[in-house]
Amino acid sequence: MTDQIDYHVSDCPVLAVVIPCYNEAEALPLTMPRLLDVLDSMIRSGAISADSYVLCVDDGSRDGTWQCIAALHASDRRVRGIALAHNRGHQYALLAGLMTVKDECDAAVSIDADMQDDPNAIATMTERYRQGAEIVYGVRSSRQTDTWFKRNSARAFYRLQNAMGLQSVYDHADYRLMSSRALDILSQYREQNLFLRGIVPLIGLKTDIVTYERHERVAGESKYPLAKMLAFSIDGITSFSAKPLRWIFMTGLTLLLLDIAVAVYVLCSYFSGDTISGWSSIMLSVWFLGSLILMAIGVVGEYIGKIFTEVKARPRFNIREAIK
Repeated sequence: MTDQIDYHVSDCPVLAVVIPCYNEAEALPLTMPRLLDVLDSMIRSGAISADSYVLCVDDGSRDGTWQCIAALHASDRRVRGIALAHNRGHQYALLAGLMTVKDECDAAVSIDADMQDDPNAIATMTERYRQGAEIVYGVRSSRQTDTWFKRNSARAFYRLQNAMGLQSVYDHADYRLMSSRALDILSQYREQNLFLRGIVPLIGLKTDIVTYERHERVAGESKYPLAKMLAFSIDGITSFSAKPLRWIFMTGLTLLLLDIAVAVYVLCSYFSGDTISGWSSIMLSVWFLGSLILMAIGVVGEYIGKIFTEVKARPRFNIREAIK
């Protein structure tokens, strides 16, 4: 006989909205009224509890973000804040916020401060949660507003992740709702190299998808230029897949077979007396094999670096100050 875990979904859940913030002093005064309006509308309709709130996570900002959060809290007590001791990056700031609210809410929605993700989708996410979904992904309905390069590079990003075995959700960033049980399970994933888009699908609870139209930033600049996106992609792949190491082995095996073919050719040439040495072919071979060796060392080094970070098991973030 199998025991079945009964998970109760509150009819009027306490919802926490978590916003990671880095240099968002311009955006927050525009973002917060829109979010609070969404919460007010949901409270009036009985979709969420009046105890619902917004938590802003200051990720070591260098502008007036923390002062802005304090001012927003003074005008509306539903706005809370935590400040990390130093800049740790978007994924760590997001995790810090989720771990802070996990015992103080029934469900949490993560959303960026730039309001490119439509906050009105929160109501639909909450409805799906009340219908039994414990993780609800916000997924872009289209990429028509993107440039040709951004659209195609994003597609390549998701295809590469899928090819590497990652269970990522196509066109989903970090706009999602998670139940308190999903957050409890997330807290058990202790890796230092964070890639939440890959970790959350591993939780395995009932999921759903809500589509929305993505908009322009309300203010400020993108925190993910091309270089950061490439680094983010590499982190995700090397944190969840060993396929690059297998590719190195297969490349070496292929080159070994090629070397055998070249050796046969060289021996045949030697015994036939046709042994004209070629400087160009030697130089090309040396440079080609040298490049492959350096790339292989780099890939192996990426994995060793992650092992080095993991075994130290340092705290993933430190909270300097909190406003509640």
